[in-house]
Amino acid sequence: MASATGIPAAMERPHFIGIGGAGMSGIAKILAQRGAKVAGSDARESATAEALRTVGVGVHVGHDAAHLADDATCVVVSSAIRADNPELVRAEELSIPVVHRSDALASLMRGGRGLAVAGTHGKTTTTSMLAVALGELGLAPSYAIGGDLAGPGTNASHGDGDIFVAEADESDRSFQKYDPEVAIVLNVELDHHANYASMDEIHESFEKFAAKIVPGGTLVVSADQAGAVELTERVRRARRARKDTDAPRIVTYGLAPDADVRILAIEPNGLTSQVTVVLDGVEVAFEVSVPGRHYATNAVAALVAGVALGVPAGDLAAALGSYTGVGRRLQLKGEAGGVRVVDSYAHHPTEMTADLEAMRAALPGESKLVVVFQPHLFSRTRELGREMGEALALADASAVLDIYPAREDPLPGVTSELIIDAARSAGARVTPVHDKDSVPGLVAGMVGGGDLVLTMGAGDVTDLGPLILARLGD
Repeated sequence: MASATGIPAAMERPHFIGIGGAGMSGIAKILAQRGAKVAGSDARESATAEALRTVGVGVHVGHDAAHLADDATCVVVSSAIRADNPELVRAEELSIPVVHRSDALASLMRGGRGLAVAGTHGKTTTTSMLAVALGELGLAPSYAIGGDLAGPGTNASHGDGDIFVAEADESDRSFQKYDPEVAIVLNVELDHHANYASMDEIHESFEKFAAKIVPGGTLVVSADQAGAVELTERVRRARRARKDTDAPRIVTYGLAPDADVRILAIEPNGLTSQVTVVLDGVEVAFEVSVPGRHYATNAVAALVAGVALGVPAGDLAAALGSYTGVGRRLQLKGEAGGVRVVDSYAHHPTEMTADLEAMRAALPGESKLVVVFQPHLFSRTRELGREMGEALALADASAVLDIYPAREDPLPGVTSELIIDAARSAGARVTPVHDKDSVPGLVAGMVGGGDLVLTMGAGDVTDLGPLILARLGD
């Protein structure tokens, strides 16, 4: 039941554990903007915590049972919160309902026209493109994204329109909670090895996500990426077996000749690209203001999804050109001493390769590409360390940090050396780094005017960009 404020009654006074996380902070912002009395805690002070306070959210630093108010209507957690967290233990003592982040987001999406963006890679960028473009057209969407938009500078907002654009996270199967009108699947690859044992499990999870699309809705899916193609075939087989005549339609996009929306050309132009597609028999051309073929194809997915919601293709294509990026997705941090420093969230080999190729294509002449890479998660490094190392061979030189553990405990024998050994076997020039404080000086000695430094990874490697710029400017 919804309260008088228009938000679910259980969400009137929520308490978020780990409120500074990308997904958690977005939901907290939207609830606060809708009138809820929101509070929460995070392990450390951050810009995100301060941004939450500006919209009326009470944020505690550190985790303590005393932070949880007795009148909280629910406690919101992500899969990263452990059972012994003192605030979670206190919630159970007080019989306060515990709600998973995905359930909280699903409750916010109900009653509107949901557009959920899924895939192993590219979710944040594609969701961001849609949020910016739909906003540019005056449609005032609500959105929840895993990164801060370069324009609005926020990862979430409550809009007055009826469209809700959400990044749909497959890592813990939580994207199966949503009931979107339109769903995008950009790609399907094996990742999140602590939760998925095989590609078959991944495909089953994505099938369940696709099955939640409302009748009359649309599944937008890549015609180029092998895992997405396999998903399309599985969904079609399941529908034939059920003789489901009321199933949502499937629209494929890509360079493949049989794609429903075919990409005719992607023309790189420095840090932008010009894209031409054929949609419903009509050629549509538009500019993508971020580098890389993968970002261009993400923009096509956004275009197709928006058209499925009824937005005119020409208007949406023009509006997509207003997207200027999202934090940590090939984000230019600055330039000093003639050296540009760019930040990348890439942490899976496919993402790493795509971003490295994009940066390589944007570099002139003999300029060098130097990468500072921080592996993310022990389980991912154990399974994909060799491929990560091979990706680093695309750079002229790399510094590889220790593994960022995030929510995981160390695994025996799993260190950054797995990546370093593979990179050297592939012919890469790699320097192991165990002290992050030494990185700015190390990098400064490796680059000169015209070169580009790419800080890469899903952990706190992003903090090094400003420090490298400061050292280069000395």
